[in-house]
Amino acid sequence: MNTWTSLSQLLIVGAAAAMLESSAMPQSLDVPARTLPVPQTPSPQIQRLIGAPLRPDWNVLPKTGEEWRQVAEAAAARTLQTLPGLIERTGVTVEKTTIDGVRAFIVTPKEIPPGNRHRVLLHMHGGCYVLSPGEAGLPEAVMMAGFGGFKVVSVDYRMPPEAYFPAALEDGVTVYKHLLKTTDARHIAIFGTSAGGALTLEIVLRAKQERIPVPAAIAPGTPMSDVTKVGDTFYTNDMVDNVLVSRDGYCDAGAKVYAAGHDMKDPLISPVYGDMSGFPPAILTSGTRDLLLSNTVRVHRKLRQAGVEAVLQIFEGQSHAHYLRDDSAPETKEAFAEISHFFDQHMAK
Repeated sequence: MNTWTSLSQLLIVGAAAAMLESSAMPQSLDVPARTLPVPQTPSPQIQRLIGAPLRPDWNVLPKTGEEWRQVAEAAAARTLQTLPGLIERTGVTVEKTTIDGVRAFIVTPKEIPPGNRHRVLLHMHGGCYVLSPGEAGLPEAVMMAGFGGFKVVSVDYRMPPEAYFPAALEDGVTVYKHLLKTTDARHIAIFGTSAGGALTLEIVLRAKQERIPVPAAIAPGTPMSDVTKVGDTFYTNDMVDNVLVSRDGYCDAGAKVYAAGHDMKDPLISPVYGDMSGFPPAILTSGTRDLLLSNTVRVHRKLRQAGVEAVLQIFEGQSHAHYLRDDSAPETKEAFAEISHFFDQHMAK
């Protein structure tokens, strides 16, 4: 063996060792502290939301349902101050009702387009399973009815301390089954944001379990699809999302209280772990600063892997559910227009 051959072999061995070392599973990436400017491409309304300070109560972490009720009532009082104006601007009517023992609201637009007259949407409100009781859970349903021209049935599901897992899901399924008595599943769609997005997915999982028809389409907005806090943006958007703020913030605390010791990886709490074959077409919504962007992306991929038609719309700069925070923002109207169009494509007339 000559010198050049030996040297070549040494170089090859060294390169292989370097490749093996570089391919070892990395554990973390250190990122220097930096300032994030407000992007200038969103509307002024959304820019104001993006530039707002962190939610002041993000690290208030009640440990019981009774403690959460106090927090929920205080937050609801603030929402109820703005709700009448939203109802007036969108031109809808709201009727309080009870459906097979479940509290609900029927939200009806001033004018229902001919194509929507036999259609109905089921709405599951957000709030980390512990917030937005009563009328406080209505803003998303009001905007969907007003902007989309659909009749909406919004479920005022039970929350701690009144009831714990799986009460919210059971209430949603009860109302869905009631709708099926008079309306073909092809004329029904389900939507909701955050916990409401997770409940939308959970209702379909339960429908499959019970072998009842699934709805024509669903729209899970930035769903709490994995409350075990697995997902890249739980870290990359930590302290960037100015609504949820942290993976260890108030929404995590709310989910734990609702679960009441139940396995947090159960697909009926963390639906990303469920079997999504046979799901209806879905449109998912999130933002680039959303703590739950990964939750949303993972559901989208899970649906696509199951062969389900799924659309993913991501808004620039938005934190968790910013698209619901200002009904005057063009992005809000755009989000609901996209969902409405998607429903129109997949629901029978």
